[in-house]
Amino acid sequence: MAIPRFFCAAALASNTTVKLAPELAHHAIRVLRLKPDSDIVLFNGLGGQYPATLHIEGKNGFASLGEHEPIEAELDGDITLVQGIPAGDKMDWIIEKAVELGARRLVPITAQRSVLQLSGERLHKRMQHWRRIAQSASEQCGRNRIMEIAEPATLRDYLAGRRDDADDILFCHPASPHTLAQAMSSMQDRVTLLVGPEGGWSGDEQTLVERHGLTAVSFGKRVLRTETAGLALIAAISALRGWD
Repeated sequence: MAIPRFFCAAALASNTTVKLAPELAHHAIRVLRLKPDSDIVLFNGLGGQYPATLHIEGKNGFASLGEHEPIEAELDGDITLVQGIPAGDKMDWIIEKAVELGARRLVPITAQRSVLQLSGERLHKRMQHWRRIAQSASEQCGRNRIMEIAEPATLRDYLAGRRDDADDILFCHPASPHTLAQAMSSMQDRVTLLVGPEGGWSGDEQTLVERHGLTAVSFGKRVLRTETAGLALIAAISALRGWD
């Protein structure tokens, strides 16, 4: 049986004891029903992990940490998914699988055809929810770093705010005559994928992308759903580049 892994948003140090946050303790003790002196692993997203022993005092949980283990499970390349916000809970799935596939960061885009519009307290709660999903996915898949999830932006604001030209940006469009394989012939080790919401990018957004000189690519003969396209491209790029 795999040793349970937990994200712990606290300063961790070898050979110390930390009190677990209430929600973490509840999950370990009440949900997973771990017993006193169970072996667990803690990580705080800063790199590496700590083997630990669980101690239980009533509803409280504590962890006695062992030596830091510099174990990483990151892709050899750096992939950013810029995702048009889809309807319903599809973004939950996209975030979870993007973490599993090794994406470094995800930028939600409030696209012109996005059904879900977020602001104020609703946006704050949704961001907390998305970041918890990223943390849980890292616990499950063995990553000791948390995929960054940026605040939502419009496509215009995202492109205007970019100051780093060191990565290749691929604008995903099923009608593009240029394939992913063609784009990869000169691809660097940092890649950004732009994926639209249901209904795709609007005409204005496509014009904006063209003005920025981005490369449009298609992926196969079939039109992929928004919750499939970015994930399929991440997997394909990783496989073709030999990133594990």
